[in-house]
Amino acid sequence: MSACPTLTTDRLVLRPFRPEDLDALFAVMTTDQVRAALHVPDDFTRRDAWGTMTSLAGLWMLRRVGQWALEERGSGRFVGRAGLFWRAEPEWPGVEVGWMLHPDVWGSGYATEAGARAVRYGFEEAGEDTLYSVILPENTRSEAVARRLGFAPFDQRVLPHFPSAAHVIWRLERATWAAAVPTAG
Repeated sequence: MSACPTLTTDRLVLRPFRPEDLDALFAVMTTDQVRAALHVPDDFTRRDAWGTMTSLAGLWMLRRVGQWALEERGSGRFVGRAGLFWRAEPEWPGVEVGWMLHPDVWGSGYATEAGARAVRYGFEEAGEDTLYSVILPENTRSEAVARRLGFAPFDQRVLPHFPSAAHVIWRLERATWAAAVPTAG
C-alpha cells in the first residue's frame, strides 16, 4: 500500500487531503459553476464532500493513485483537487487524470499545471502505459485542458455512475507523452 505523496509545481502544492480541507472542498463543489460543469446534485452535502475526500484517500492506499488537494504555493489557499482517479467498473477506461478547481482560479492555468504533474506521476511513478480523461462533451474548458496535456478523444460511452449522458473518453499513451516532453522517461 502507498500513501499520497506531496508534490510541487511552479505555483501549486499537490498534497494529501486533510480533515480541515472539508469546508473548502465543499465550498468549491457547491459553486454554481462547478455544479453545472460536473453535474453536482443540488442535495450534495458536507457529508458527501467528506465521502469524496475519504474515497480519494482510500484510492492512494488501494491503487497507488488518487487525487491531491491543490493549494497555491504563495498563499496556501485551497483551490481545488486534481490527480489520478480510478473506478471499479468494467466500463471505466483505466486510470484517469482529472481536475476540479474553484471558479475564482479558472483561466489561471492551474488545471493544466496540476494535470501535467499528474500525467508525469501516472507514467513515471505509477507505471501506467495509458492515461485517460473522462469528460462530458459540454465541458469545453476541460476538453481544452485535456488537449493541452496531449490527450486525444478516443471513445464515447455512458458510464454507470452517470447514466443520463455519454462521456467522451480522452486517451494519452506513454510513448506519445514521452515523445512530446523532452524530460520524460
